[in-house]
Amino acid sequence: MITIQPENQPQPKGHYSPGVEHNGLIYVSGQLPMTLETREPFTGDIGEQTELALRNVEAVLQAAGSDLQQVLQFTIYVSDMELWGAVNETYARVMGDHRPARAMIPVKDLHFGTKIEIQAIAAVREEV
Repeated sequence: MITIQPENQPQPKGHYSPGVEHNGLIYVSGQLPMTLETREPFTGDIGEQTELALRNVEAVLQAAGSDLQQVLQFTIYVSDMELWGAVNETYARVMGDHRPARAMIPVKDLHFGTKIEIQAIAAVREEV
């Protein structure tokens, strides 16, 4: 088991790792829409929050030598199912033709007042 800690992210404040690689899979902890350099939460537009959270997932995957195209499954926690359309629109733009399995789960509150948190399971990129 290998712990993944992107160089451009500070250590988490909680007792967890941003990612863990095991047996060819990368498990990415829930990523909030945080600015990586400052770890400040972004609480604006849901489209921008969605892209920022996806880019934070991407940063963990890249630190593990993988990328968004290797994602097998996303779990998306959203503060209001009314946001589903806007989340899906941004998600589709970022992900392009790649369509991993996905669940979207409504939750009452998310940390720092953000509206979305995204976790992922991805394959390790195969060497060509």
